[in-house]
Amino acid sequence: MNTKSEKYTEKRLHLPYLDGLRGLASLYVVLVHVEPGIGDQLPESWLLFVRAMKYGAFSVISFIVLSGYVLMLPVVRSENGQLSGSFINYIKRRSRRILPPYYIVLFICLLIGTVVFIVEKSTNFQWNEIAGLGSFSPKFSVIDVVSHLLLVHNLSESTYLTINSPMWSIATEWQMYFLFPLLLLPIWRRLGLFMLVIIAFIIGLTPIYLLNGFLEQANPWLLGIFCLGMAAADIGFSQKPKLVAIRNSLPWNRLTIIFTCIAFITEWRRLGLHIWINQSFAGLAFACLFISLTKSIVEGKQPSLLLRILQHPWAIALGTFSYSLYLTHGPVLVFVRYFLFYLPISPNMFAAVSYLLGTIMSLMIAYLCYLFFERPFMSNFLKKRKVKDVVS
Repeated sequence: MNTKSEKYTEKRLHLPYLDGLRGLASLYVVLVHVEPGIGDQLPESWLLFVRAMKYGAFSVISFIVLSGYVLMLPVVRSENGQLSGSFINYIKRRSRRILPPYYIVLFICLLIGTVVFIVEKSTNFQWNEIAGLGSFSPKFSVIDVVSHLLLVHNLSESTYLTINSPMWSIATEWQMYFLFPLLLLPIWRRLGLFMLVIIAFIIGLTPIYLLNGFLEQANPWLLGIFCLGMAAADIGFSQKPKLVAIRNSLPWNRLTIIFTCIAFITEWRRLGLHIWINQSFAGLAFACLFISLTKSIVEGKQPSLLLRILQHPWAIALGTFSYSLYLTHGPVLVFVRYFLFYLPISPNMFAAVSYLLGTIMSLMIAYLCYLFFERPFMSNFLKKRKVKDVVS
């Protein structure tokens, strides 16, 4: 095995840019979910910025591709192409990492809703839906609560955006954690990488085109996009001659740019294309980006500007508590807006303070959530990644 191959199979490989990407993508989601207008009053000076904040779905796509990539890495770099440990241990690890912060934040959201309900019944106060516009609502049903507890709320059009709407993607990822070892890995071992991606997209698109849009709100095509992350890991680290040739021959930087441009073009609503098309191109762009950046790191090349940004200590620090930021920013932004809504300030000031105060408060609350509700359940390896150590 030559020196380059040894680097690809090295056990202690660390890819800090993944944390940086996760952190910056989560921060962008926060900005996307800010509601800067007072009713229909949004100053023209803010229109361009607000339009730049309409691509939140691309951040979700980055999370899905990244999940497939990260879960596949230890499999493709193992000697036998198997998960480390048993299926039960794998689910325990995923549960410990994902579920405690999710359920704690969900409980807090339900507690807030209960308090609002009691106050409405016992006083003259009524929750103002316009003032409280955003990604959190204190009004929910028993079905909403049960479906969120079971992590199946993404499967129903009536429940998937209730309570804390960004949580729909947590349910999607949770379901993929089971499909990964039970369905996707067996297909990969038996039929290969490219058939895996094709079959996953067929499975995801079948209910859309053959079952009259059944489960469309769950974005079932994300299964195929998840497999693009798996493909990026396989191409990026496999020692199979065909995949090594693909890794070394294709212009991954250019492909990233090409697929990114196509993703933005196909997002244009006037084309009338289904959203799975532009999201799939975005998934291809992220998959190519992962291969390109990882290849650059492993081969010791001069880091590009993008890689330097993603590996900046502040981006990596943000990545350490990005999950908490994703879970908690919805309620925080809504209450910041509710507070500002009744202040005698201009629309320009309302928009500026909504973004500034909403972002600051979201980061502060998320970091506290990370310290108390997320970090205690992390593995010993992840616990060592303290934010202050990363920054210093």
